[in-house]
Amino acid sequence: MKDLFGKALLDFQNGNYTEDIITSTSISDEDELPIPYLFRSYKAMPKLEQKALQIAKGKTLDVGCGAGSHSLYLHEKGITIKAIDISEGAIEVVKQRGIENAEVRDILDETETFDTILLLMNGTGIFKEASQVSKYLNHLKSLLNPNGQILIDSSDIKYMYEDEEDGGFWIDTNAEYYGELDYYLSYKGENEDPMKWLYLDFNNLKMTCESVGLTCELVLEGDHFDYLARIKQK
Repeated sequence: MKDLFGKALLDFQNGNYTEDIITSTSISDEDELPIPYLFRSYKAMPKLEQKALQIAKGKTLDVGCGAGSHSLYLHEKGITIKAIDISEGAIEVVKQRGIENAEVRDILDETETFDTILLLMNGTGIFKEASQVSKYLNHLKSLLNPNGQILIDSSDIKYMYEDEEDGGFWIDTNAEYYGELDYYLSYKGENEDPMKWLYLDFNNLKMTCESVGLTCELVLEGDHFDYLARIKQK
């Protein structure tokens, strides 16, 4: 991984912001991801993220922390926070912004236990593929303290396959799951290696949680097929 995402965050943090990140997926065209948005304040966050931060409690793990905006808000509230990301640049930025307990780490390599685990900005993305969800959930379960919670958001992207003419869907029935996408990112003319990214609808998330001994409740629905869920041990 070239860590172009991390480079972009570092450029912004260090006053070298000149252009945005370009993203696309296997089912969508190129789109700009404004880097300032990744440094947003609590007031500028979507209501799903705000709700997650409102109900976070105790020792908290921010998974895929990016520029650390969620971690910073919780830190300022007095919550003990640990931030992890696979991007070295992101972790450097998070530390510069004042979160001392930040590490370059894949969630599957995490071993500490927590009262709250945050997976926001399509938190199911890190599961990569539908076949991997139970493996990740089992690991997340092992990181929960008694009465701990996992707060995760995602979207049901079935709407992206809708045929505008007849209202039907053109989903490939041979595919594993319609929320599995290839995700592409470029920055300043460089292309990052493609990565797998999963959007998981709530019903599938709930069903998989129950299969590994977890409960899953719908906390809040967004304006566009997105949702926030709370997962706990049974």
